[in-house]
Amino acid sequence: MERDYLVTNYEAEPWQKAKDVAGVEIKHLGTVNGQTMALYRFEPNTSYPDHHHEDPEFVFMMEGEVIQNGELLKAGWSSPAKKGSPDRNFRSGENGGVFLCVHGKSTY
Repeated sequence: MERDYLVTNYEAEPWQKAKDVAGVEIKHLGTVNGQTMALYRFEPNTSYPDHHHEDPEFVFMMEGEVIQNGELLKAGWSSPAKKGSPDRNFRSGENGGVFLCVHGKSTY
């Protein structure tokens, strides 16, 4: 049974290596109603496999930069994506990147 509120201490949660991509770590912050909130940390020049979003996805850059579908996202930038939208050529820049992401089906 899901709780109405899930409170998570960011510092208490461990970074976990992504199952499908070397150079990516994930800090799971909680899942409610099928939506997951997590921090993603990409090492410099790391690419994520092309995929389609099974649900809406929200990205907020906290550190560094990534390129998503040809768009450069720097710290402070956000990128909401519609359900079914493609995510192609997603990769971090020379200094890597850390971002908060809210998405549906978890891949880790």
